[in-house]
Amino acid sequence: MSAEAADPGAPLRRRSRPRIDLRRLGRVALLGPVSRDRLPDAIGHVAEAHRAHHPDADLTILRRAYVLAESSHRGQMRKSGEPYITHPLAVTLILAELGAETTTLTASLLHDTVEDTEVTLDQVREQFGDEVCYLVDGVTKLEKVDYGAAAEPETFRKMLVATGNDVRVMSIKLADRLHNMRTLGVMRPEKQARIAKVTRDVLIPLAERLGVQALKTELEDLVFAILHPEEYEHTRALIAAAAGPDAPLDTIADNVRGTLRDAGISAEVLIRPRHFVSVHRVRRKRGELRGTDFGRLLVLVTEDADCYAVLGELHTCFTPVISEFKDFIAAPKFNLYQSLHTAVVGPGGAVAEVLIRTHRMHKVAEAGVVALGNPYAQDHAAAPQTEPSDERADPTRPGWLSRLLDWQESATDPDTFWTTLRADLAQDREITVFRTDGGTLGLPAGASCVDAAYAQYGDRAHTSIGARVNGRLATLSTVLSDGDTVQLLLAQDTASGPSPDWLDHARTPAARIAITGWLTDHPDEAKPTPSTMTSVDPGDPGPAEPAAPERSAQSTAARTRSGPRATGVVVDGPDAPVRLAGCCTPVPPDELTGFVVRGGAVTVHRRECPAVAAMQEIGRAPVGARWADAGGPESDAGCRVTLVAESFGRPRLLADLTEAIATAEAAIVSATVEPPSEQRVRHTYTLQLPDAAGLPALMRAMREVAGVYDVSRAQHPAPAG
Repeated sequence: MSAEAADPGAPLRRRSRPRIDLRRLGRVALLGPVSRDRLPDAIGHVAEAHRAHHPDADLTILRRAYVLAESSHRGQMRKSGEPYITHPLAVTLILAELGAETTTLTASLLHDTVEDTEVTLDQVREQFGDEVCYLVDGVTKLEKVDYGAAAEPETFRKMLVATGNDVRVMSIKLADRLHNMRTLGVMRPEKQARIAKVTRDVLIPLAERLGVQALKTELEDLVFAILHPEEYEHTRALIAAAAGPDAPLDTIADNVRGTLRDAGISAEVLIRPRHFVSVHRVRRKRGELRGTDFGRLLVLVTEDADCYAVLGELHTCFTPVISEFKDFIAAPKFNLYQSLHTAVVGPGGAVAEVLIRTHRMHKVAEAGVVALGNPYAQDHAAAPQTEPSDERADPTRPGWLSRLLDWQESATDPDTFWTTLRADLAQDREITVFRTDGGTLGLPAGASCVDAAYAQYGDRAHTSIGARVNGRLATLSTVLSDGDTVQLLLAQDTASGPSPDWLDHARTPAARIAITGWLTDHPDEAKPTPSTMTSVDPGDPGPAEPAAPERSAQSTAARTRSGPRATGVVVDGPDAPVRLAGCCTPVPPDELTGFVVRGGAVTVHRRECPAVAAMQEIGRAPVGARWADAGGPESDAGCRVTLVAESFGRPRLLADLTEAIATAEAAIVSATVEPPSEQRVRHTYTLQLPDAAGLPALMRAMREVAGVYDVSRAQHPAPAG
């Protein structure tokens, strides 16, 4: 938190409030008299900004905090020569302008006292209470003397854990880093670059996730200026050249004001300039910039319904660019952001982007969690709470933060934690998927069923074998979309573990750390990939050696041959040979229908067999067929049936399936395992049963084998007649 010196050439701030002369305030803090019955002059600006958001705030505690901070930091100077007290004052002013409540401002004034002075946490607790003490402790750095090179990552770990209990910790840290970045100019270039990179990789993504756009955008511009000075200066020149009284957005803004006024909609229409990084991104995306690319129109209204009324008028009176429309009111972003986004074509074909939101939405869009005031106040705690994983209902503990806190416990090594934290924060979009039990899971965009499994079940997810996404069977590699419903399927064998292939599909640190840990602990027990599973010989109780391609073709052909002669079936018409179709292998009490094929024989199918519809489409007349009173094929032959088992690949799957078949006293006539597709394996068994009545029990037994998600009668096409 120790801030480094001021930079007179820092980028201009976007706020309308005049820049505070911190050097003058510092002198007042050191030399000016302070009356006991009023606030010190040095924090008059803080009090003014605070009262603008909280008119009834009690400023007494702020005066006491300032007195302690000023006296404890007295004699300390920043590298620019400013009194050190100017730093906590500036940090507190940033938070006050965003609307932070009194407890946050009190902790902000004191945030460096425990780290840089003789003040102890016990003293802070005694004078200001547990809440302020917790916030101050949360942002206090760990000593390099104790932690060495691990001090920075472990400090962030400590801060994130504290943020998990109180998001105001991170609010103070972000404001602290913003002022330090504003005043980084006298540092050595290599140190400026190091601090800027950490800001870019960690703190800017955290500001985005907490919805504090006012801090995020300024931090982005400051980092841009340090890490890419030439591109920054080029962008600055473009923005300066575009400024002027005849800017295209001014004309469109006037037209929008007139349109809304004529429609009787009370709205404030503002031109919102893009910050430097935003302009740079647009230029990289589009190449040559348009005059309207340097800003956007912001329309502020009172009620949610007014947002849609404004949208309707704009889309009626202007030509809308439909591809630019987004509704973040009905579906808020994971960081609390709400707004309608659209774009319209103005005079001369100029395209202007438009943001439509209420004043309340705008405050939250700028200040994020800071705009919530004290989210831990008694009235908030008494409000009914929904599922903890529902980040929109409980913004004080969003889903991304819960995930981060979960996986950091497994990343015991500081380097692993630091690397994984940066990778996790680089994922800049979130999705919400629904569990079948009614709960939700917050995941990063691009997450797969592997990530969902570990998010829901933790280490139990090692036994995952597949999933159902929106009711349809899916592999673990399936990428999820926002709003999907996912049901994870776990094997009954708790000793099974993940495949190394899962790492290719895991986006979340929790999943990657858990999978890597299991594979490290079980080097010889990882699941084989499904490509190791191929055809098996009839009756073989375990996996076979890989089959030659021609053998697989023979097996495929064999399964389509007509079944045995069916003397237990009676068909209408002249006496003719009767055969059971191999495509559906009917058994009693299946309903039957037959067709005359070449040679005068009648092939009998189950009525629901796809081949029946195909025969009728080509004009084949069906022949009535039914089981003889004696029931089914000759008793000495039993009945023959072909079953298809759909499963996920795992070790010993074939052995378990053949064991289930043998237990039902069925004989395997032939068996084929098709080449795997996306971790799913299809087994086809032609079986001889002693009695058709045992078929339902056999199919149930096969479905109960771990990894098998469906068993059905064969429905492959019949051979040409």
